Amino acid sequence: MIEAAAAISGVIHRWEDFVIISLLLILNAVVGFWQEHKADNAIELLKQKMALNARVLREGQWAQIPARELVPGDIVRIRSGDVVPADLKLLEGEYLQVDESALTGESLPVEKKSDGIAYSGSVIQKGEMNALVVATGMNTYFGETTKLVAGIKSRSHFQKAVLKIGNYLIITAGCVVAIVLIVEELFRHTPFLETLQFALVLIVAAIPAALPAVMSVSMAVGATQLAGKGAIVSKLVSIEEMAGMDILCSDKTGTITQNKLKLSELVPFGDFKENDLLIYGSLASREEDNDPIDNAILQKAKDTESLEDKIKTYTVKKFTPFDPVIKHTEATVKGSEGEFKVAKGAPQVILGMSSNKEEIRQKVEEKVNSMASKGYRALGVCAEEERKYRFVGLFGLYDPPHEDSAETIKTANSLNVDVKMVTGDHVAIAKEIASQVGLGTNIITADDFKEKSDSEAQKVVEKADGFAQVFPEHKYKIVELLQKKEHIVGMTGDGVNDVPALKLADAGIAVAGATDAAKSAADIVFTSPGLSIIINAIQQSRMIFQRMKSYAIYRIAETIRVLFFIATSILVLDFYPITAIMIVLLAIFNDVPIMTIAYDKVKYSQKPEEWNMREVVKVATFLGVIGVFFSFSTIYIGIYFFHLTFNVLQSFIFLKLVAAGNLTIFLSRNRGHFWSPPPGKLLLWAVVITKVIATLFVVYGIYITPIGWGLAIFDWAYALAAFVFIDFLKVKFYERLER
Repeated sequence: MIEAAAAISGVIHRWEDFVIISLLLILNAVVGFWQEHKADNAIELLKQKMALNARVLREGQWAQIPARELVPGDIVRIRSGDVVPADLKLLEGEYLQVDESALTGESLPVEKKSDGIAYSGSVIQKGEMNALVVATGMNTYFGETTKLVAGIKSRSHFQKAVLKIGNYLIITAGCVVAIVLIVEELFRHTPFLETLQFALVLIVAAIPAALPAVMSVSMAVGATQLAGKGAIVSKLVSIEEMAGMDILCSDKTGTITQNKLKLSELVPFGDFKENDLLIYGSLASREEDNDPIDNAILQKAKDTESLEDKIKTYTVKKFTPFDPVIKHTEATVKGSEGEFKVAKGAPQVILGMSSNKEEIRQKVEEKVNSMASKGYRALGVCAEEERKYRFVGLFGLYDPPHEDSAETIKTANSLNVDVKMVTGDHVAIAKEIASQVGLGTNIITADDFKEKSDSEAQKVVEKADGFAQVFPEHKYKIVELLQKKEHIVGMTGDGVNDVPALKLADAGIAVAGATDAAKSAADIVFTSPGLSIIINAIQQSRMIFQRMKSYAIYRIAETIRVLFFIATSILVLDFYPITAIMIVLLAIFNDVPIMTIAYDKVKYSQKPEEWNMREVVKVATFLGVIGVFFSFSTIYIGIYFFHLTFNVLQSFIFLKLVAAGNLTIFLSRNRGHFWSPPPGKLLLWAVVITKVIATLFVVYGIYITPIGWGLAIFDWAYALAAFVFIDFLKVKFYERLER
């Protein structure tokens, strides 16, 4: 459209117009490229921080490296919770259970054994194996598939909002300009090409071509700021969801608590001693896994005199790592007394495996409840004697809350975010931790809602302060029920069992130390432990949302102000208030400073944010209509007070439109007065510099009839006085909307 306007300027020999319109065309291209480049750079930086790691055998040593550095021929180790980093040929190990739904669409996991192929992008659900890298990157099966679907995208709430704003302005501008064309051509017989050129320039100035770019850059810059605070955004549109989140389902372990387990209590059963419990528990652990439970047991064994040497006399022949479904580890061990098995895991699981379960069941359950009342997590250990498992004893593990968890939850509540704790631990443990961090004590289990109707289950889940003894399918159901109650739900997780709930949640959050599978499923990945980082993420995302909303209001208001003022002047007064070249300059002077809105200083809302398009349009229309009134008053002042000639009057009106244009940015920034908070320095200076340049254009007559310093100063004084008055009206208008 702008190209057509430039071409028509050439045809009718308006060479000054042709040059300026061409400059606008070049400026739009440069700004578009710069903004896209800036957004791409920010996204690329985030992708690098999100990069998956792989355990690879290099020079005889196992090491962690970025998965992108793998090459065919590398030997890697994959285990439960990993995203397969490349196409692999499986070598050593018993078996793997692999979720290939991302590739095949099949929800059931596939079992893989030696000589099988594990495809890049699939998720290991069970097992552990060594494997040979056979293909990487875009040469993998997943990479080839990605090429086919690269162009397929779904629209987010953000994209829908941009489309609504754009469509509203395009339709409005199109209708108004069409009326101008019809009146000028049919009734006033103005030369068609001149009218068409003016109409095209007017519609170009009215249509928000930079809208998607400005809003995308705002999110990309915001995402970079979030990354600096330890929250890496993998999907930019998730910033909007985080801003609107009103319920956070938080994992207990590692988020509310420190995930630094201490062995606080050892309870052997029967003839077993504490040292026996530690030995068998250590044999059922593996140091290289760096599992917090294993680390606590192994550290206690090391701290116990002569016990470490005793453990070294045993050889672990086979080790089955912990699996969230079977809930225990198991090892086949060879010692001086022969070969036997040991296992450790959830007390009820270990008790069920033991041959002496009936005689000790009551005592075990009493002890587990006793530990839970202290906030301890119980862990059972059993060992084989004569080919039958016997219950050896219990470990009492304590995972203390983060020091700032209570304060963080209090802050979240002040931001109108309801925090609900989710854990697989016993109800008693959950209640104890909840009481320590200031959550309510209405802790329920899946049994309290899974058999109820949807409407009843929604009420139960909504009122709960937390959930205990939950399995992966329960987490998914909790999120689903809350969403059906029209809540925007955030969900934290770290394991492969959290993946379904993370994907379903509006804001899926992988906490520090999460498995590759959880990171891949999440929208946001935290690099620092604890709950406090979530508060930063909520506040930052709401500030980012506010900047985008500010720009949307500004863009609609400015289009209404300029478009309706010019169109009404032409239709009613038969007067062109500014020339086509002035419209182009107005677009340049107004659009350049708005690029810096991504760095503006704004207040975050105390309530969850959402795209209330009705309110956005109401506020923008209010500001735009008042702007039209003050623009017409400029014509009146120029004619009846200063008795200006036609060309000087156009320049006088032009400077008033430029001055008022960017002042509208400061009106749209918040619901309060323009000084609370003051604008960011970059935005302020961008506005000041462009306005000074615009004033010099008008005073010294660059492409415009000069008006002198006296009229220019009056223009600015009048624009500032109108700005202060409109700001007062805006605050009152918002107050009326809130009633």
